Amino acid sequence: MADADLVTDKDAILIGKSWKPENLLLKLANRHGLVTGATGTGKTVTLQVMAEGFARNGVPVFAADIKGDLSGIAAPGDSKPPFVARAKELGIPYVPDQFTTVFWDVFGEQGHPVRATISEMGPLLLARLLDLNDTQEGVLNIAFRIADEQKLLLLDLKDLRAILSFIAENASDLTTKYGNVTAQSVGTIQRSLLVLENQKGDMFFGEPALEISDLMKTDRDGRGIVNIMAADKLMANPRLYATFLLWLLSELFEQLPEVGDLDKPKLVFFFDEAHLLFNGAPKALLTAVEQVVRLIRSKGVGVYFVTQNPLDIPDTVLAQLGNRVQHALRAFTPRDQKAVRAAAETFRQNPKFKTEEAITQLAVGEALTSTLEGKGTPTMVERTHIAPPMAQVGPCSVQERQQAMSNSGFKGKYDTMVDRESAYEDLMKRKNLNPDGSAVEASATGDGGIMDTIGGWFGGGTPAPRPKTGPGSRGGALPQSMTEKIITSAARSAATSIGRQVGTAILRGVLGSMMGGKR
Repeated sequence: MADADLVTDKDAILIGKSWKPENLLLKLANRHGLVTGATGTGKTVTLQVMAEGFARNGVPVFAADIKGDLSGIAAPGDSKPPFVARAKELGIPYVPDQFTTVFWDVFGEQGHPVRATISEMGPLLLARLLDLNDTQEGVLNIAFRIADEQKLLLLDLKDLRAILSFIAENASDLTTKYGNVTAQSVGTIQRSLLVLENQKGDMFFGEPALEISDLMKTDRDGRGIVNIMAADKLMANPRLYATFLLWLLSELFEQLPEVGDLDKPKLVFFFDEAHLLFNGAPKALLTAVEQVVRLIRSKGVGVYFVTQNPLDIPDTVLAQLGNRVQHALRAFTPRDQKAVRAAAETFRQNPKFKTEEAITQLAVGEALTSTLEGKGTPTMVERTHIAPPMAQVGPCSVQERQQAMSNSGFKGKYDTMVDRESAYEDLMKRKNLNPDGSAVEASATGDGGIMDTIGGWFGGGTPAPRPKTGPGSRGGALPQSMTEKIITSAARSAATSIGRQVGTAILRGVLGSMMGGKR
């Protein structure tokens, strides 16, 4: 008898039923997974069933909500006849349920704002976000290197713009130390930043930055909290969407300690529309994603990719995904037929039916499933009726969303963006200018402004004094009450901004902790 037949509710999640219950073992849920299928075949419902199962067993969940449908998990199910009938068919009671949910939104409209600092994002992911070529990415790396050496905090887009402008103005002096810098490359980066800003991407960069620990909480009943990222508007900029989720995944990898194999994951991460992560990605980034997916399981994190076609996922990543749910695919074109064959070949074959034929015959709410059992071996593929969700299917109401946001415990923590003294203000001071561009009266200390700074870098003088950036001494930039609110975020931002060498500056973000050092 297979292990999956013996599990209890505390050991596994019921995905559905074939001739037997099809379960996802919690102790093997950190071996990642894949949910695929054509539009309208039931992927989102399957995602919700899995998210409910994890939350019910005390595992926090993070999921991007592309269409708004997942928000219904915050509201009780409404006993729709098809779901009640499906539950009866599977031999389980239909009990309406709802789950503690925290809503997030980069734009701060449908959830608490989500932000990261420029320094946390790093040059590799920023270059990907801005679609820069190798030369332009090199200039971006120089900007981060100079910021590290000069202890300039890169928090928001104006900080990055300021240091790029400084590089362009002093290109002839900087080239001898850092390599060739052209005004054309800097101009291209600045234009890309303008495009990003026009798409409201600037709302993502700044403070207070998201604390990863806030995604890994349970409620008072011990259930995992479901974190829903509103992504319907974010999808208007698919590159920002993919870069954000990749940044979040890399932050989890860098910050969480090694824990090995646990009885259940510490967090499960659902990456919807996963093809956006890999479209046009350079080889170095694909290698990084593969390594993160392979190694993050030892941090207690399970990653589940959701996409239409298994060919959307590179083979090196696909090989890391042990738990599979395959909804129907249509084979109308040669590429579709190739996708069906590829999907069929990834399963452990069942002699009772032909997998390739079954994939094209599946009805809505039906899928082929294969999960890990025993010592991590996949079960034979089974044709499975997916279990019904117990929470509401479809969007929750505006009132329910607002109520969830009021009760989340994060109200006021992230809602207001804080603009503290950072690279922009520092560079303006070195030019003897105020932040608004007006001139500063000459000081008695003989501060020579930006030229003294340049001289100090190249051995001809002493750098101009810089404002202190440590906690508790920010030059009076913020009142104490505001300082207290952001001290954790500030400390983390400073830690990622100051004192790194060029190797780790280039590889920070996804590659940083694996190939260049730790935070």
